[in-house]
Amino acid sequence: MLKTLNKYFEAYKKHKKESERNLKELIWANVYHDSIRGKIWLENQALNVGRWAGNYAFFYLMNRILSDAKPKSILEFGLGESTKFISCFLKNELKKTKHLVIEDDENWIKLFNSNFKVNSQTKIKHIASENVVVNGFSTKSYKDLLSYVEADYDLYVIDGPHGSPNYSRYNIVEIVKKFEANKEFIIVLDDYNRSGEKETVKEIITNLASQGIQYEITVLKGVVDVALIVSKKYSFLKTV
Repeated sequence: MLKTLNKYFEAYKKHKKESERNLKELIWANVYHDSIRGKIWLENQALNVGRWAGNYAFFYLMNRILSDAKPKSILEFGLGESTKFISCFLKNELKKTKHLVIEDDENWIKLFNSNFKVNSQTKIKHIASENVVVNGFSTKSYKDLLSYVEADYDLYVIDGPHGSPNYSRYNIVEIVKKFEANKEFIIVLDDYNRSGEKETVKEIITNLASQGIQYEITVLKGVVDVALIVSKKYSFLKTV
C-alpha cells in the first residue's frame, strides 16, 4: 500500500512540475509577442518555437539582447530557428553586426539553406563534431574549434552541438578561458534545466572567477531553462 501511495505521489509531483513549466511557457509566449509588437519584419518571420528549437523564454531574451545591447559580433553554436531570428534582426536593425554560426551536420546546413536565405552578415561554417573527455566524462564537441574561430565576440548563443549527459556543449568553456580580464560579453546557454548544461555553466563561472572577470548570472524558466551570463557592462540584461 505504501509503495502504491509513493508511486502516485511521485507521479503527482512530476505532473505538477510539468504543469508549472507549461504555465510559465504560456506567460513567456505572451511576453514575447508583446515585446516584438511593431516590428512587422519580425512578426511576419515564420519561426518554429519549442521542441529542439528555443522556447519563448529564449526568443524573448534574444529579442531584448539584440534590441537593447546591440551586439556588434555574434557567435552561435547550432544552426536553426535562432539563426533565422538573428539574421532577420541583422537585416533590419543591426546592419553592421557580424554573425558566425557553427554547425556540425552538413546535411542540415544544406536543408536549412534550401528553405531560408540568411542575411549577408550571417556566415555558416561547418565544423565536424567529435567525442572528447572532460573531467572523466565523454561529451560531444566541435573538433579543433579554436583553430577556426576566434574567441572575441560580444554575444555567444550556445545551442549546439547536440547535448551530452555531462559537460554538454563544453566548447564555450574553451572560449571563456581565452577571455582577457577586461572582456565584456553576453553568454546565452539553452537547455539549462539539464545536468550536462549545468555542469558546463559551473565550469564557465569557475573560470571567470579564476580569471578575475566580474560576471552575473540569471536563469529564465519555461518549458526549458535558459541561462544568461553577462559581464558588468551588460548586467542590465538580468532585469529585462
